[in-house]
Amino acid sequence: MRCRDRAGNEINENNMQDKVLSVLYGTKMGRALLGVLVKPAVSKLAGLFLDSAASKFLISPFIKRTGIDMSEYIETNYRSYNDFFTRRIKSACRVADMTPEHLISPCDGKLSVFPISDDSIFTVKNTGYTLDTLFRNKKLARHYRGGTLLMFRLCVNDLHRYRFIDNGIKTKTHHIKGIFHTVNPTASDYYPIYKENTREFCILKSENFGNVLTMEVGAMFVGKIINYSAKKEVKRGEEKGRFEFGGSTIILCLEKNTAIIDEDIIANSTEGIETIVKSGEKIGIAM
Repeated sequence: MRCRDRAGNEINENNMQDKVLSVLYGTKMGRALLGVLVKPAVSKLAGLFLDSAASKFLISPFIKRTGIDMSEYIETNYRSYNDFFTRRIKSACRVADMTPEHLISPCDGKLSVFPISDDSIFTVKNTGYTLDTLFRNKKLARHYRGGTLLMFRLCVNDLHRYRFIDNGIKTKTHHIKGIFHTVNPTASDYYPIYKENTREFCILKSENFGNVLTMEVGAMFVGKIINYSAKKEVKRGEEKGRFEFGGSTIILCLEKNTAIIDEDIIANSTEGIETIVKSGEKIGIAM
């Protein structure tokens, strides 16, 4: 998948990950192995190992391979690989834009934007999805017709903590069981990823952007989506939750006529190019 930063520079992703996933998803032998790997029990076992001190040896090679700038993160003695994976960033490195009418990104990731058509179909990597199957709630899907869907794809080297995009009231969190496919675009050539993966969603009754649906999608070897709170009043920029190991995805659904997404992001999405965004930065403006 092609990516651009906010300055318009094209950024290359980790090709090794794409090659491995092409074998897993693109060959008969790979898909046979995949049938085992995507089971929740396997993700749970992987999670137990990654929570243990025995996994600490994975940290240094991963930092070296991905080029993560660790000076941005709070220095600590990590107890396990998962402890490192869910590391906290220094507040000065992800300052939330607090201008009320500015729509902000809930996370670090690669952003694609889709209009939600009358029949609630959107396309990801040449695969069509309906909001009905995504939410398993036809009434909810109808509510967001004519609005905008924002998809933030998180890679393994991204910050895996996410935040609320505005002040408001967070409703009950709904959990949808599934299996854990990777959210790398390679996988969606073969499987309807965002219909099958374990996911959670809630509604943020926001002060400036209407009722914003927020969904977190788990990925291969992500045993947990950890959302911190039940129904409550929340603040813009407040941490909402975190993912444990793996690439993951966050989806926002905006109601019709609530926000205008920034021009560079729309232009990139029209070309099928993801836009690299950071948690808390402006990505649109209220209408």
